[in-house]
Amino acid sequence: MPDTVMVFAAGLGKRMRPITDTLPKPLVKIAGRTMLDHMLDRFAEIGIKRAIVNVHYLADQLERHLVERKTPAIIISDERDKLLDQGGGIKKVLPLIGDKPFFICNTDAIWLEGARSNLALLRERWNPDLMDVLLLVAASATSVGVDWSGDFLMDAEGRLTRRRESEIAPFVYAGVGIIKPQLFANANEDVFRLAPYFFAAAERGRLFGHRLDGQWLHVGTPAAVEEAERAIARSAR
Repeated sequence: MPDTVMVFAAGLGKRMRPITDTLPKPLVKIAGRTMLDHMLDRFAEIGIKRAIVNVHYLADQLERHLVERKTPAIIISDERDKLLDQGGGIKKVLPLIGDKPFFICNTDAIWLEGARSNLALLRERWNPDLMDVLLLVAASATSVGVDWSGDFLMDAEGRLTRRRESEIAPFVYAGVGIIKPQLFANANEDVFRLAPYFFAAAERGRLFGHRLDGQWLHVGTPAAVEEAERAIARSAR
């Protein structure tokens, strides 16, 4: 079972401007807590021992903030010199990850939890004999902040297929997954995207999804911050 999470915190957060003119997107607060801490708290709750967090834009702010955390143990992957994108960010830290599967996590993926931890359920669902990648997916229609046509279709066994350009897909990637490090063994470039690895796994029939129990809150714009906070306030009533 994975005991490490790779947290993608290096992005420029352009869609979140003007908030991110002076604040890195992972430190934007939702309901009084940063998005980064929302996610790290949930990983700590299920016993994840360490989080590798990549930094680039306004990296000093992120490092100062993360000094305060005790769990999970934080390892900074410094990308100040060059932003590597998610795939390149993973390649850089493969020596730290080793050969065990690991969690991946976007910091703008917030959700209202169901009866049990979605991260714990995702980990229980993980089956390396069947899967190269397992993604947490949410229903497009009931998610907050989804302004595109969805990402994936899912069959009865949980296999995901990529949405074709003309389709509307019922599921969106909720920003968290489990992946095998072996997929990146032959990556030659330093800067590359992660999504093509998902799509290649789908073509092999080895990309699976686990449906989120609760409501996904995609916080990608200033307006979505307000939407997410309203959803959290409604859920607390």
